[in-house]
Amino acid sequence: MPATIGQSVNASALDTPGVEPATARRVARYAGFRPEVQGLRFVAVLLVVVYHVFLGRVSGGVDVFLLISAFFLTLSFVRKLEGGRPLALGRYWLHVFKRLLPLAVLTILGTLVMVAAVYPGSDVDRWRTEALASVLYAENWALAFGAVDYYAADHSTASPFQHFWSLSVQGQVFLLWPLIFAAAWLLTRRGTRRPVPVLVAMFGTVFLASLAWSVHSTATQQEFAYFDTRTRLWEFALGSLLALALPYLDLPRAARVALGWLGLLSMVSVGVLVDVQGAFPGWIALWPLLSAAAIIVAGRSGSPFGLDRILASRPLVRLGDSAYALYLVHWPLLITYLVLRDRPMAGPRSGVLIIVVSLVLAVLVTRLVEDPLKSWAWPERNKRRLAGVVLVCLALVAAPVLAWQQVEDRRAAQIQADAARNNPGAAALEPGFEFRGDPDAPTLPLPEDLPKQPASLGEPCPEDLDLPEDHRRFCHESVAQEAPERTVLVVGNSHLQHWLPALRPLAEAEQWRVLTWIQPGCFYASAEDQPGSESCRAWFEGAEQMIGTTDPDLVVIQSTFTDLEGEFLRPGLEQRVRELTARGIPVVGIRDTPRFPEAPAQCAVANGADDPRCTFTHPVVDTPDPALPLARELPLYSTVDFTDLICPGGQCPPVIGNVYVYWDDDHLSRVYSESAAPAFGRRLLEALATDGITR
Repeated sequence: MPATIGQSVNASALDTPGVEPATARRVARYAGFRPEVQGLRFVAVLLVVVYHVFLGRVSGGVDVFLLISAFFLTLSFVRKLEGGRPLALGRYWLHVFKRLLPLAVLTILGTLVMVAAVYPGSDVDRWRTEALASVLYAENWALAFGAVDYYAADHSTASPFQHFWSLSVQGQVFLLWPLIFAAAWLLTRRGTRRPVPVLVAMFGTVFLASLAWSVHSTATQQEFAYFDTRTRLWEFALGSLLALALPYLDLPRAARVALGWLGLLSMVSVGVLVDVQGAFPGWIALWPLLSAAAIIVAGRSGSPFGLDRILASRPLVRLGDSAYALYLVHWPLLITYLVLRDRPMAGPRSGVLIIVVSLVLAVLVTRLVEDPLKSWAWPERNKRRLAGVVLVCLALVAAPVLAWQQVEDRRAAQIQADAARNNPGAAALEPGFEFRGDPDAPTLPLPEDLPKQPASLGEPCPEDLDLPEDHRRFCHESVAQEAPERTVLVVGNSHLQHWLPALRPLAEAEQWRVLTWIQPGCFYASAEDQPGSESCRAWFEGAEQMIGTTDPDLVVIQSTFTDLEGEFLRPGLEQRVRELTARGIPVVGIRDTPRFPEAPAQCAVANGADDPRCTFTHPVVDTPDPALPLARELPLYSTVDFTDLICPGGQCPPVIGNVYVYWDDDHLSRVYSESAAPAFGRRLLEALATDGITR
């Protein structure tokens, strides 16, 4: 984090002409450069780097950064409040971001170059978006709403901009905290109350409220909570409370020596002794923060055995000046190395090399970029110039990212316009098919669109269905009709959802209304045969009411279930089918699609579609559908098998008809499902005909 806030002051306020002695003494309490805290800054960032590179765990170093940032910021504003000086919030905000943005922009642009050069194409669109979010100090929210797992063991799949989450939180606090100081100024400017007690009450309230929310949110939605600014405010508040209390803490030398070393030992050991996965940023974050607070309270002991002799040493203070740059550069270097080597973690030698290169690069960019810009006097002459520098920095990222995105959008639009000719998909399996498209046409969906391939469920549950409010979330209307010839109800999980694009053209042609009762990961079998989630139990229990409310002319279910080893009928499914057909409701069961140990499309993107490693097989291939005996027994039940559309000739290739068949390891891509619509429609109508159901 940057060493920009309140690290140095002018000569003692006691010597300032025209300042009352009492005021000068109050200002002096919060004055003075603290080199040991600057050294602590470097230790904290080094912890982050080492834990990222070698352990893949949370060290607490980032939390210490946040505390130190608030500590210095508070010292700076309290001096203004106690000295009666204007807060000048507009100039403060412009000045802070003028100093933060240049190195951030340099890192973002350098990372984008590496993304364009070596990163998988399937992720590029996401990284462009995160680059923009990073420069706008919103990366933490992008990650939170993107359901990113900060603790993922394989760092090679992580975003090269992921570390900007903490800088984004910090930037947001740099906007918020001055408003708290402004509120304190309003409360104290005409009364007898002093700013410090008012600030203690205000930051104490923030501390308690945010910590309570952090503990609750971490327990209920940890992945989101990790990046949530609200769960981090208490860490900043603790730094502010520490800054306010520090002048009143006067410990003996021996106590300072002991407190400093104990604080360091505690701070360094937290990530080793405690498995914090799933626990941050809840109460466990107090451990590294209180450890750092102990080091700050120990301060300058004046003892030859004090920790401050090391932290305040010239080398560590100078490295502390480069801590912001070190934090910025180490993560994209690490992630890029892992992408190039296709490894989940760095090894001992490569890890040491990454750390050394990061240190050297951090020192260089600090001296060659950050320091000259700090001393650049021209922007400081007025707010307009400061604002100009900030806007230029933002534009240096926004302009290329948006231009790149526009070029890609135009390319995608042209590819889509030619898709009928160049990307036939399942149509290539039709007898007598002859490909007449461009042999060099890109495969669809484009790699960057693969993560966006889950099929749409359609519109929310229509109002004419009488369902409890808590069940309506499972209900959608996939195909609406004003005067439907037939109502079709699809009941199942995501392995039925991925066939919806193939069903829609048939439903529209036949004037069918299609309603869905779908919940990923759940099974239409028995109450006991559900995962442990409450949502699956609620979904299964509500299925009977959905069937009764819709009174469907046809129910479509998933007839079999696959795993990596084979295929089976889930306990209870036969009973569900018998109950429905006994009530006169026709049922069609769709045989499950194969599941693979990895995503064939991702393999093809990385290695080429012709690489044998990307073509799989599965026990369902060339074996009878286990649901056929039940279909022969029950007149109103029939099954449909589309395995040959996925694994023609007994092999399951990643690409058919220049279309990726799957978007992950077990779900059809939306593009391929759409291309299978003619075959899907024919076979479904044939299945209905065997049940004696006509159009």
